[in-house]
Amino acid sequence: MSRAFVKENDDQATELPERPQSPHPNLVTPHGLDLLRQQEAALEDQRAKLLGEDQLLDKEQLLVVERDLRYVQERLVRAVVVDIEAQPQDVVDFGAIVDTVDENDVERHFQIVGEDEADPNAGKLSWVSPIALALKDAKVGDTVLWKRPAGNLQLEVTRISYAKA
Repeated sequence: MSRAFVKENDDQATELPERPQSPHPNLVTPHGLDLLRQQEAALEDQRAKLLGEDQLLDKEQLLVVERDLRYVQERLVRAVVVDIEAQPQDVVDFGAIVDTVDENDVERHFQIVGEDEADPNAGKLSWVSPIALALKDAKVGDTVLWKRPAGNLQLEVTRISYAKA
């Protein structure tokens, strides 16, 4: 009989593929490192809760939590905390808070952060995003070309600052 018609044991959980890690160094702000640690603690708590539920154990959910925990733990192992205060304060680099104005007079305000901390809706952009790469090493008054799928856009840097850790 073909294995295709044999019912698998319900106790056997399917393995999940690992979440892919970024090929880039895991640069983090001190706040980004704290966020990763909080994620790790929350996943460990969730795992302990699932294991403590005995007969109500949701094996698929446990697999997801364990996979996510491995991912976050690897992100922590690979984390490189950037000393924001040691950054050159007059150029755009990791951790910079940048104000720009584009050729249509649209102003933008954002901070360049690690991949795990990035949240475009909150104005936090990954250091490997196209806009952050375009702005890297720019100074106040410099104009850079932001290459976007919707069309290229000229941005002028109007302010650079760095938050104190």
